[in-house]
Amino acid sequence: MDRQKLLMIFGGALVSATLLTWLLYSATSSAKQMKMVKVQAASRDLSAGTRLRKGDLKTVSVPEKEQPKGVFLEEKAVMDRTLLFPVSMNAPLTQNQFAAVGGIEGVAATIPPGKRAVSVPVTDATSAAGLILPRSHVDVVFTRSGSMSEALSKVILEDIVVLSVGRITEVATTDPKAPAATANSSLTTATASRAVTLLVTPEEAAKMELAKNNGKIGLILRNPLDASRIDQDQPIYGDALDPYLGARKERLGKSFKAIGGVVNNNQSWNELTAKPSAAKAPEKPKEEVAAKPAPKVVDVYRGDKHVQEVFEKVK
Repeated sequence: MDRQKLLMIFGGALVSATLLTWLLYSATSSAKQMKMVKVQAASRDLSAGTRLRKGDLKTVSVPEKEQPKGVFLEEKAVMDRTLLFPVSMNAPLTQNQFAAVGGIEGVAATIPPGKRAVSVPVTDATSAAGLILPRSHVDVVFTRSGSMSEALSKVILEDIVVLSVGRITEVATTDPKAPAATANSSLTTATASRAVTLLVTPEEAAKMELAKNNGKIGLILRNPLDASRIDQDQPIYGDALDPYLGARKERLGKSFKAIGGVVNNNQSWNELTAKPSAAKAPEKPKEEVAAKPAPKVVDVYRGDKHVQEVFEKVK
């Protein structure tokens, strides 16, 4: 091979190496100039009202200069937040897409399909001393007051989730440096009435409204991991507190049966238990009074005077 061909091959290789070196250098320098940041994005298409969980999130890299305003850099900052608008897969998540933390504008979006939010008035005495918080699990007890024979109590709903306490929808963090202030505030509100909102089905909501208008509602705090159910087909009546109530009812029932049936009102009871001397004597028939004969009227004229004289028959 002659010298001229060798020089041409060597020159072509040198030009190619120089071009590749320049391209590599340009790519490296441009990457250094464009700084990337990692932000939280949707791992799938999310609809409005979705409460985000860990499986709904992923991390994507975007140029720092092109990142949207209000993006989330950390996963914990977006966990359990509720979307107000739909979000497409791989789209970065921003602040204006979510309901405010503890706010009420997005509460309706957190109600699961098929559920309803119903509020009941409670006090610390009827809500586990104020230990019931948002996302707690409770049982609902209905109590009808009255006499011992009329009063009853029954668990009407079980394992119900608390949506909010008053207008608070998220559990607030307690400052450990101020335990005394917390205790004092709980004492001052021990008897104050407030509303607790529960997540129930439409049928349970109707039962709750009926109970609210015919008695008192109490909430029993339960372990959220405890899915057991109680066996209470019948309500609890007053004989659970008064062991002799049932015996008295049975004795009175036998007495009523002996006199011909159950007495339902005081008047019937008084008539059945009245003494013979106190019984009302039968009324005597009234004697017939003979009708008096009609009087005789005679017209008497004396000159221009006219008078009437009445004559009665004397026996």
